[in-house]
Amino acid sequence: MPRALRTVLRPGPWKRGRVLAALALLLGLFLLLHARIPNRAGNLGSLVETFLPWFGLFVPVLLLAALLRRSAVAVAALLLPVTVWLSLFGGLLGDRSGPVSPSAGDLTVASHNVGAANPDPVGTARALAASGADVLALEELAEQVRGTYEKELAKAYRYRAVLGTVGLWSRLPLSDVRPVDIRTDVGPLGDAKSAADKLPDNRALRATVATGRGPLAVYVAHLGSVRVNPRAGFRTETRDRNAAALAEAVAAERVGRVLVLGDLNGTTDDRALAGLTSRLRSAQKAAGDGFGFTWPASFPVARIDQILVRGVEPRSARVLPATGSDHLPVAAAIGW
Repeated sequence: MPRALRTVLRPGPWKRGRVLAALALLLGLFLLLHARIPNRAGNLGSLVETFLPWFGLFVPVLLLAALLRRSAVAVAALLLPVTVWLSLFGGLLGDRSGPVSPSAGDLTVASHNVGAANPDPVGTARALAASGADVLALEELAEQVRGTYEKELAKAYRYRAVLGTVGLWSRLPLSDVRPVDIRTDVGPLGDAKSAADKLPDNRALRATVATGRGPLAVYVAHLGSVRVNPRAGFRTETRDRNAAALAEAVAAERVGRVLVLGDLNGTTDDRALAGLTSRLRSAQKAAGDGFGFTWPASFPVARIDQILVRGVEPRSARVLPATGSDHLPVAAAIGW
């Protein structure tokens, strides 16, 4: 066939790459309608929402394929997923922090799942004490190393409260310390759990911190772990039950200023945490720099360690350097 005829018959840029264009549109609809993905089959909706920002990586892949295919229609179709992704996460790309003024009563709070298998609890405690946090929450405190943390943090923090595997250290007085029932003693159907399945009884506490601006209610929580099982899918029953119970406790809180600190084993995009995120703001989303991923510490892909606030203003939020834990610590400055 003559070259001129082949040129005439070759599809134009608006006709080439229709499959790529369809994939781009499907990606855009996937991001736009992620909340409609059902959880009935293996908690697929929650699994998608846990890693939702990462689906944006498909955009440069499709763009490269569209450019190689010289497909104008595919490039145009990519405007949909780009627009949706930016509307969801574009606000997290810059630094949203503001000025912090300790003289005006601003406080720095921090939270860290120190890890039961942490090989260096002494180094972890010293690093956290050096962070400058006024209020420090720790989760996954193994009984055999609890004394180590208490000893190493004693100089920096005059007040402390430890219940079960969670603890709170503070430079300011603590009062009204009590456990929070997040239903760790029942199974997913409400039945009593076996000893093998039972979580530690105390995985959440509530305390009042006396500040110069009035009382501050602080909740420290470590919600149940999640697992990905090839047969059962994304297993979140314990986490979801714990999250619902914690949300009920926060909803009943009479103090206007509230912090929720801890390893929630879920991102703020996950619908399972809607009971909390509908009542509190994420300090990272409001005043952080970037996504603030915290887990796993070696290559963070999700932010499951949270600082949520109500009645106070996040000034800044950041992820602290790695310790011996498999989680990264998080910190935030709050003002009034």
